[in-house]
Amino acid sequence: MHRIITLLICLFACCQLSAAPSPDRDTLVLDLTAPPDQLDLRPFLFSFDNAGYGLGVNDLKADYFSRNPNIFHADTLFTNHTHNLWLRLQLRNSGTDSGHITLFAGWHDLMEWFVQGPDGNPQILMRTGFMTDTSDKRWHHYGFIAGVPAGATRTFYLRIMNRNLAEHPLMPVGFNDLTLSHFEHAQQIYFQRDAMYIFVLLGMLIVFLSTAIINYIQLPDRSYLYFAAYMLGLIFYFALRVDTKPYQVSWFHQFPALKYYWDVPALLFCFYFMYLLFGNSFLNLRERFPFLQRVFVLVSYLIGIVIVVCVAFIARGSYHISYRLYGYVYLASLLPSILVFIMLSRRSRHHPLIRFFVFGAASLFISALFAFVTHIGENGFYSGTAQLTLPSPIIVVGMLLQAMFFLAGLSYRNKLVHQERTKTQEMLIKQLNKNKELQRKLNEQLEELVKEQTTEILRKKQELEEQRKLQNDFEYGKKLAEIELKAIRAQINPHFIFNCLNSIQLFVMQRDFELAQKYLSDFSYLIRKTLDFSRRNFIALTDEITYLNTYLGLEKMRFENKMEFEIRVDPDLAVSELEVPSMLLQPYVENAVKHGMNNSFQPIGHLLITFGQAGPDMLECIIEDNGIGIEKTKALRTMPKSHQSSGMEISFNRAELLNKMFNTGIQIEIIDKALHDQQGSGTRVRVLIPQL
Repeated sequence: MHRIITLLICLFACCQLSAAPSPDRDTLVLDLTAPPDQLDLRPFLFSFDNAGYGLGVNDLKADYFSRNPNIFHADTLFTNHTHNLWLRLQLRNSGTDSGHITLFAGWHDLMEWFVQGPDGNPQILMRTGFMTDTSDKRWHHYGFIAGVPAGATRTFYLRIMNRNLAEHPLMPVGFNDLTLSHFEHAQQIYFQRDAMYIFVLLGMLIVFLSTAIINYIQLPDRSYLYFAAYMLGLIFYFALRVDTKPYQVSWFHQFPALKYYWDVPALLFCFYFMYLLFGNSFLNLRERFPFLQRVFVLVSYLIGIVIVVCVAFIARGSYHISYRLYGYVYLASLLPSILVFIMLSRRSRHHPLIRFFVFGAASLFISALFAFVTHIGENGFYSGTAQLTLPSPIIVVGMLLQAMFFLAGLSYRNKLVHQERTKTQEMLIKQLNKNKELQRKLNEQLEELVKEQTTEILRKKQELEEQRKLQNDFEYGKKLAEIELKAIRAQINPHFIFNCLNSIQLFVMQRDFELAQKYLSDFSYLIRKTLDFSRRNFIALTDEITYLNTYLGLEKMRFENKMEFEIRVDPDLAVSELEVPSMLLQPYVENAVKHGMNNSFQPIGHLLITFGQAGPDMLECIIEDNGIGIEKTKALRTMPKSHQSSGMEISFNRAELLNKMFNTGIQIEIIDKALHDQQGSGTRVRVLIPQL
């Protein structure tokens, strides 16, 4: 019996020796004809942490590698830097046939599998990882085949790079084909639970998103859009998380780096940026809390800048920096968030929507703080930050509670709006009924008013008929007066021409041909101006002064310088803008010249014409001579009646017609100076011409 036991012990020892490594601990010796089911490879792996060197596979040397069991970890490891690790496995096949084992070292961001060729240079066999592999069969690439011919020795290198804050477990194991198949199946079942958890979460988020969109269609409000963007960002974030679950269905495996670009930026976008915009619109901070509204807007701009900075660092491959920034943002927001909660809680009685917002925000705040505090002791600040970015189940619960509170608040707000609309509609209906009653009364009053207005219209029509008749009579009288005025102007022209021809006849009789020629030239100018002025009712004062000056010059020549005249014009008068009736003053000037030269006591006749301002919009013209006066002229008149001058009478009648036609109010006053001054003589004519 003792011999049998001893024999069994020897056989067992021989079996262990066949599967155990050789005395050379640098080489793993296996019979790959029948490889073991599962073998822990940690004792046979040499490692080199290349985090700070950045060496390529061709730069590696054997003395770089050493045994370091501390690099292996069965749980997630939280680091604050990029982990670039090289593993070396030297495998010898002691069997009679070629064979292989499959090395599995976990699921990592980037993994490269090399074999040292006959020339001593490593050759790449496989490249995979969360960041690079886009193949449909990518999950089968994480098992690296180490094939060795019979009796040969091969050296293999495995590069593992993790740029994420959380590094997946690293426990290298060797499998044969059957055990690898069982392992992959077990991994598929294990991660299926995580994927199902994400799918359920996505379903809930999609329900929240659909509810927000439906409510927005019913009641367009910016708060629903912000909430929908918040939900859409979370849906996209968790949908990308499925890509990290091996052997599960995913939608974005063609873009493996996308889940890293929408990792920390997604959390900043959803939990900070959209949260601030939603709170600003949902609570209507612009009207209720202007200061808080400015703070929310300012912080949202800062968060937007941080998101851009995070994306820039991720594009450069510095993923750990984006996680640090997120941790700093979270710590910096703790105290301000508490102050905002306290400030809003004091106003919740007057604003019921604040309760929904505070409860929702507090749910996520407390769950995130709990996850951060409970895990900060594992690996310090980075362990707590990793729990915020994974996110952990407790944070997911807080996130769902926040979404439900926000959605409930939106629904409650929608309810308040509908109640307000209903109340407004009831008031409108009541007002409509009042308006109908008022309309009925107004219609009755309108009918009475129409009757009164009809009577008034008939009366006005009769008055208009009478006014039209009077207007026709006035138009007829006006046209008649205009015809009479034209007839008077026709009388003035022959009268003036007759007098001028007498003067020319006198010069010819005296045989003063040179003076007669000059007189005739000036006379022709006066004839042209007379014909021109006779066609117009009014002329400019400047034209009238020039006309009178020319006429008096002719008369002075006719009387052989026995007459002096002067025309004075007030310098304040705008002579180019004022107007006077044409040919109105000339007959009075002519009469002054004619009768002013008959005074035997005055050897030289003096004539003074003055233009001035008698009042606002009133032109005054005074024609004054030193003749014998009106009364003596009448007594000494010996001329037959048919040859008497009728110019003054014509001008007076013309002034009356102008007053009748244009309502001008022209006034003419003729004064005998001898009646007012016994020592004086002559006539003074004062003409007042209003300016229209």
